[in-house]
Parts: sequence; structure tokens; C-alpha cells
Amino acid sequence: MVRSYFCKMIGDKSNSNCSIKDICIKNISITALGSFAGIGMIAYLAECYSLALLLPSFGASAVLLYAACHVPMAQPRNVIGGHIISALMGVITYQLFASTWWAYAIGVSLAIVAMMLTGTLHPPGGATAFVAIYTGQSFEFIISPVGLGAVCLVLIALLVNNLSPKRQYPKYWY
Repeated sequence: MVRSYFCKMIGDKSNSNCSIKDICIKNISITALGSFAGIGMIAYLAECYSLALLLPSFGASAVLLYAACHVPMAQPRNVIGGHIISALMGVITYQLFASTWWAYAIGVSLAIVAMMLTGTLHPPGGATAFVAIYTGQSFEFIISPVGLGAVCLVLIALLVNNLSPKRQYPKYWY
């Protein structure tokens, strides 16, 4: 039993999702175009809101949306819902407890649990909850810039990813 537990940690290379043969100039170009447009839009929003810390969580979303658009965590429900729910949990936590070390732990944990319960798991959402607490955000933060930013990233992914005949985005909406 202990041996099988540790054997799982070795991994299984046959399950790898990425191979060199899947990498081509057109695919890389589409990823780069989507990333540039998406992060450009987010950088503009971050500048408008004087909130540079918005970039890391949305940068992580960009990796999923433009380089791994086929995974469940990159689907519109997960991206938009995950960021909005995480922002909500972060704002509520900040409003109740301010920015303490344990508020970060509570806020991010609540965001993870809420995303799991709603089927909107999106790992960058954890960073969104953290940013809400760290920067002391109000409820407006949830709609704009977070909701607006997530919708913009998804719309750009919709337009750019479908330029390739090898990609289909989204796999599902809800």
C-alpha cells in the first residue's frame, strides 16, 4: 500500500498532453496573438484602475486560454465564474477581516471551495481573491475590473483560438 502510494508520484509519461509534434509555427502564432491581445487588454484595465496586481492572475488565465484552451479550467464558465466568485470571496473576506495574514488564508480557501462547489474551478482565481484582500477592494472590483477583464479574455480566446482548424474554443459554455 505504501509502495503504490509512492509509485503514483513517478508519473505516467504516456498520459502527457503535450508533444513536440503538436508544436507548430501556426499554433504558436495563434497562442502569441491571443496572449498579446488578451494581456494587452488586461494591462490597459490595470492601468485605468491603477491596479498592477491584476496582471498576475489574468496572466495565468492567459496561459490556459491561449495555450491550453481545451482543458476544462480554460472554458468560459470556469474563467469568468472562477474569477468573479474568487473576487467575491476576496472582497467579502477583506470587508470582514481586513488584510491580515489569516485573512489571505481564509479568502483564498473560500475562493477554492466556492469554485469547487459551483463547478467553476480556475486556478488563477486564487490569485484574484488574494489581490482583492491585499489591495482592499470594494464590491465594485468584482464587476470591473475582474468581471470585465475575464469576459474580455474569453472573447479574445473565442476569436483567436478558432483561427486554427486544430482548435475549438470553447468545448462547452456551461
